[in-house]
Amino acid sequence: MLWLLILGAFINVIIAWIYDITPGGMRRTKPMEEVTPEERIPDSRGWKAATYISVIVIVGLIVLNITSRSNLIKPGMIQSVAVLPFDNYTGDEKLDYVAAGMHVSLIGDIGKVSALRVTGKTSSNVYKNTDKAASVIAEELNVDLLIEPTLTCYGDSVCVLIRAITTSPEEKQIFAREYRVDKSEILSFYSRVTKEIAHEVKVELSPEEIRLLSKSRIVDREAYKEYLKYRSYVNDFRKESLFKVLGYLNSAIEKEPDWAPLYAGLAELWIWIQQAGYEPPSVAAPKIYENLNKAMELDPDLAEVHYLSAMIAHLVEWNWEKSEKEFLKTLAINPNDSWSRLLYSQLLLILQRNDEALAQRELAAGLDPLNPAAKLLYSGTLVQAGDFKAALSVAEELVAAEPLDMSANGMVVIAAYSLGEYDKVIRSVKNSLPFSIEENVYEGIVRLYRESGIVAAYEELMEHLEKYAENNPVSFLDMAIMYLIADQPDKAMDWIDKGFEIHDPLITYIATTGRFFEQLFGNPRFIAICEKANLPLPQD
Repeated sequence: MLWLLILGAFINVIIAWIYDITPGGMRRTKPMEEVTPEERIPDSRGWKAATYISVIVIVGLIVLNITSRSNLIKPGMIQSVAVLPFDNYTGDEKLDYVAAGMHVSLIGDIGKVSALRVTGKTSSNVYKNTDKAASVIAEELNVDLLIEPTLTCYGDSVCVLIRAITTSPEEKQIFAREYRVDKSEILSFYSRVTKEIAHEVKVELSPEEIRLLSKSRIVDREAYKEYLKYRSYVNDFRKESLFKVLGYLNSAIEKEPDWAPLYAGLAELWIWIQQAGYEPPSVAAPKIYENLNKAMELDPDLAEVHYLSAMIAHLVEWNWEKSEKEFLKTLAINPNDSWSRLLYSQLLLILQRNDEALAQRELAAGLDPLNPAAKLLYSGTLVQAGDFKAALSVAEELVAAEPLDMSANGMVVIAAYSLGEYDKVIRSVKNSLPFSIEENVYEGIVRLYRESGIVAAYEELMEHLEKYAENNPVSFLDMAIMYLIADQPDKAMDWIDKGFEIHDPLITYIATTGRFFEQLFGNPRFIAICEKANLPLPQD
């Protein structure tokens, strides 16, 4: 940019020379020493004309410069993008939830472009308030393009600055635009930005993508505000937070009774309320289906609706055909939905289609590479597919980051046991339990392991777990796995029966090839459970 300013100043001098104007704005009609004081009155019109022309030239050169940079982008050069968190430059920290909600919405709309791999929200959020260079972020996320959005005002109107930066072969801005939209028209803003970015990076949208991105509607301003609060707080699973979000959504529905995302949000919310045990299925289940059906009726193109329908068909209805159909609809609308790909990979494992499951897992891993919850599910997918070495590597990485994480330690136990690495099993089992085991008890289990082996150590451990289970909820799956390590298959089978009786969603995983249950595959009780749960019988 400096060279343009220097060039502009040079142009100004040249224009002044052409029009014979002095720096004071006087026309040189005679030598300076002959000019009288009265004649030294500046001719501002001449100098302003020169300045005006030079400004036009500078602006033209800047536009030409940006345009020429844009023209360097060829079709296929940009194949991946990360939308960084919105910077909140409104001066009001209370609007951080607005910036967070808009971030999710923009990622969702850009995610509809199948020609682009779009990094998920959790991974991009790692760079909130970071001082890392764009080139470093792009390398860490393995993307070709960074979108830097800034929220500059939020009232009846919303002001946003969008910048797009490439870093290869060199860092350069290819897109910068300021938007001011009425809050009621904000839903169209995300689609507009998506289409403009696609145009800038030479991505051709399919007819279906054009249709999806052309849908628009006016939304009540206050309803949208409450929807953003839901989007910002829904992942806080504390009881008071979930019921506060429930209030936001119900209030928004009073203002916008025919807006599908509100009902999809209610369906999701009631799933978490039931899952956490805050309400029984008899209360939550009817609300889940009522709101899901309403959302589907209002907008069959809403990816979240099909995702929730797929998840319910899998974990609740045990209807594999319906679940796969809904997952495929979700991914047709938003191919960059990493969580849908991860859960679809779980379904494929249940259907004994391991190669397809791992392919979906790889796609998901590239979409949200820094998401710990996704990494845990990646590890589980690898375990169920029988790739214990890779699963252990991912699980150990999670434990290194969070040493007390119960789920990550549990995954280490499963993968390490399958590889015969029992020292790692004993080290991780302490932090994989649903209760805090006393140090002297744990030391006794370790000592028993060293003296008599893994089976004896787990026999002792199961006595403590059974006492805990008498008065506390436990996972049937965890209990069954631990009993198999303790070489007590009949007790493992008893816990599988309990899981089926309560319609536990995890029953759906017992016949996947990589779990511990191979030794039960010929057991008549096990086969009967698979048949009643509509599970494909193990191929081996």
